[in-house]
Amino acid sequence: MLAPAGIVHAEGPDLIFRKSTVWKMLTPDDTLAVYGIDDPVAEGVACHYTLPERGGIKGMFGVAEEVSDASLACRQIGPIHFKEKFAQGDVVFSERRSLVFKRVQIVRGCDVRRNVLVYLVYSDKLIEGSPKNSTSSVPIMPWGANAEVPKCADWVKQ
Repeated sequence: MLAPAGIVHAEGPDLIFRKSTVWKMLTPDDTLAVYGIDDPVAEGVACHYTLPERGGIKGMFGVAEEVSDASLACRQIGPIHFKEKFAQGDVVFSERRSLVFKRVQIVRGCDVRRNVLVYLVYSDKLIEGSPKNSTSSVPIMPWGANAEVPKCADWVKQ
């Protein structure tokens, strides 16, 4: 398993828990790891994502080629405030998944018509890419006594 590296904007993921999926006798097990991050631009939005992590000898030394599977869920956890303008598809989080060629990325967009933030997690591989991905959307809703709802369209760079 490689430690989180190359994080864009975010302070880093919080490891929530790991669940063993394949038991290994003398080396670390294969696991599913669940992480949480806060959107660094859209305050009030948090995402949780799950990645498989290989155990075994290669996993123990951090040289295992991690698979491209990922799962993503993002939710509004408080009033949403935008800290700065953003472009459609801006990177919220990026992490290396192999020594050189593969990264997992979470990117953000704005569905202007519906006032919904849309998040996409995917793996990119330098040579062939990966079609494996997951999408989550966060409708921007009033929160508490604050009835003001920002429009994500106002914060998208043109």
